[in-house]
Amino acid sequence: MELDALLKVMTNKGASDLHLKPMRPPLLRIDGRLLPVQSENLGPEQVQDMLLSVLTPAQKVRLEERMSVDIGYGVSGLARFRGNIYMQRGTLAGSFRRVPYEIKSLEDLELPDTLLDFCKMNQGLVLVTGPTGSGKSTTLAALVQYVSRNRPVHVITIEDPMEFLFTDDMASISQREVGTDTTDFSEALRNAMRQDPDVIMVGEMRDRETISTVITAAETGHLVFSTLHTNSSAQTVDRILDSFPADQQTQVRAQLSQVLKGVVSMQLVERTDGGRVAALEIMKASPKITKMIEVGETGGILEEIEGSVGYYRMQSMNQSLLALLVHGTITYEEAMERSADPEDLSLKLRKMFPKIEERGGDMAPTTSDFSQIMELQEYRRLYEEQEEKTTVRMAQKEEEVGRLREDIQDRNGKIEELTQQLREASEERERMKADYQRLRQEAQEKIDKLMERIKELNQRIMGDEKKSGIFR
Repeated sequence: MELDALLKVMTNKGASDLHLKPMRPPLLRIDGRLLPVQSENLGPEQVQDMLLSVLTPAQKVRLEERMSVDIGYGVSGLARFRGNIYMQRGTLAGSFRRVPYEIKSLEDLELPDTLLDFCKMNQGLVLVTGPTGSGKSTTLAALVQYVSRNRPVHVITIEDPMEFLFTDDMASISQREVGTDTTDFSEALRNAMRQDPDVIMVGEMRDRETISTVITAAETGHLVFSTLHTNSSAQTVDRILDSFPADQQTQVRAQLSQVLKGVVSMQLVERTDGGRVAALEIMKASPKITKMIEVGETGGILEEIEGSVGYYRMQSMNQSLLALLVHGTITYEEAMERSADPEDLSLKLRKMFPKIEERGGDMAPTTSDFSQIMELQEYRRLYEEQEEKTTVRMAQKEEEVGRLREDIQDRNGKIEELTQQLREASEERERMKADYQRLRQEAQEKIDKLMERIKELNQRIMGDEKKSGIFR
């Protein structure tokens, strides 16, 4: 059995992953479940021959040195695959993840269009997080493709291995693969600073050096996308800080509070009609969240996220699961199983559907029970009233802000007027002082002349008196 044939079977069945190990048949992950292929068990030599056939000499050396190697492998006309070949129990094994040639948009992936706000930023750090196989790379590719189609910028991607293949559109995209085009993430990031980038996509922040360089890149005016294996925004912030020694964490927290613009935490959940759909927490850097990160109060981030749905279009994971449940995309049992805080999710559900647990998670009204229709209509009325009140409050706040701005402008005008009057009075005082000095000088000169004249007259009188005495 050849590897390409197995990859073709994997693609035809819509599997996301293929696992190969000795003494078992090939395993396919379909909709999150690991299922065996109908074939004989693979022998150690058979697995070794399949896996070594796709490695370059340099990759074989790396496998011998590190006991594992990441690779990118493509089958013409089929798909690309991200693979990892590793040693287990002294024999080779491998796993391959399918990476489609076609890059889907956020709409195709059924993701909120509020994520596009991150693509329109000029600088900052945006992280897509979640466990392995949660759709991080696919989401990141959708964001980069949107940038490519809508912004005339230079995009640099640093990946290990290279997964999606981007094509230039409005943007120019340079893709660099660790091990082929660069030695490691940190070196590639340092070099990227000299390659005139606008947007940088780092496949994964794996170590402290890479995290530090990513933060620096975001600080120096670049938009940086990357991923982490964390399950929430608060956990993401804590994980980054924990990567640094205690004596550096205060500085890193201050830097992170300034550059972190958003965190998208994802997981895939089973749909009621088959397949999987993404549930996601979305955090944006509102002033309150920025302050929380700066002072280390990450425990309050979740509450702020849930309270900022309307204005900033954030959402928690439970709110996302609730939306999927209300729309009938997932089941009640699946939502509860996937929630990190099922009690909170249950409370949210009971507020919207008081009898949901009595009905076993069924939110649809009984066909003959009109009271349930009235109940839903009452919730809708309350929601519309609340929305109207919120709109009125927002309008009042806008009016108040407008009045304050007018007051500030008036005060600024009065201050400017007083400043002008003070300036004019000061200038008038200087003129009067100069006139006083001039008049004083002129008067002194006249007094001096007068005194000189009096002196001359006195001398003349004295001279006349002396003459009169001689001839008398």
